[in-house]
Amino acid sequence: MEKRTLGDGLTVAALGLGCMGLSQGYGPADDATSVALLHTAIDHGVTFLDTAQSYGAGHNERLLARVLADRRDEVTVATKFGIVRGDDGVRLDAHPDRIPAYCDASLARLGTDVIDLYYLHRVDPDVPVEESVGAMAALVTAGKVRHLGVSEVDPDQLARAVAVHPIAAVQSEWSLFWREIEDDVVPAARRLGVGIVPYSPLGRGLLAGSTGPAAFRDNDPRFAGPARDANLALLSDIRALADEYRVTSAQLALAWLLARGTDVVPLPGTRNPARLAENIAATAVPAEAVDRLDAVAPRTAWSGDRASFAAYGSART
Repeated sequence: MEKRTLGDGLTVAALGLGCMGLSQGYGPADDATSVALLHTAIDHGVTFLDTAQSYGAGHNERLLARVLADRRDEVTVATKFGIVRGDDGVRLDAHPDRIPAYCDASLARLGTDVIDLYYLHRVDPDVPVEESVGAMAALVTAGKVRHLGVSEVDPDQLARAVAVHPIAAVQSEWSLFWREIEDDVVPAARRLGVGIVPYSPLGRGLLAGSTGPAAFRDNDPRFAGPARDANLALLSDIRALADEYRVTSAQLALAWLLARGTDVVPLPGTRNPARLAENIAATAVPAEAVDRLDAVAPRTAWSGDRASFAAYGSART
């Protein structure tokens, strides 16, 4: 697996693994099967594992701990704080006084003494981003965290974060299916020397052909009514192009994102070993196929806007 460098010197596999679906969002998952999948991913060079304290209310971090116990030195672990999931629902909390305890809890669940990349999962509207990042910087000084990241920020918030401490990565939704960050966040990240880690790089499953009921699609207007029909028609065109090169639509979509720049590290998630192998093979898709994709599926052709559900939906990812 090719290596790429994010921001202030964090070197990771070019393709990561988003682990959320092993604990929430896409129906029940079997832990033993999930652990086997994680081992397979590492065996094939997918060594950048992405989790969060909120995924399964801590379950996801504990799941990764079962793999890290024997393979910690082989992987780069990213986790996040700021979305708190409990019996009373989901809330945002990035108060600087509570960040050290969130970090310690993640370290304990992961069974490690250091987090390679620690993200602010969402900016807390009640806390200036500078204060949250300042508390995160103290964790680097204490040796509990190696690099810092932020997720779903706007360019101003990103610049304010970088002014406090170097930021290795910004994580945002980005795919052939959703390209809004190309207008502002991507240019800002490159100007500030921050790597870009796209989540949902397969368009919440659409670009892999998964469009059935799931918690993270049910409230998304891009998967409803006429917008869904239009997007499925566009997927059919992408599949036709993929067939020409004997690849899948998912491989083509991941290859397209990898080609956006060497500072881009997508995080496809899966619970299926066959899908994992398919995603890994995206690194070998011919450049000619990628070059043709923008004409087949231009940005303006997609339908629906995540804005109407972003405050609820994206705060749960």
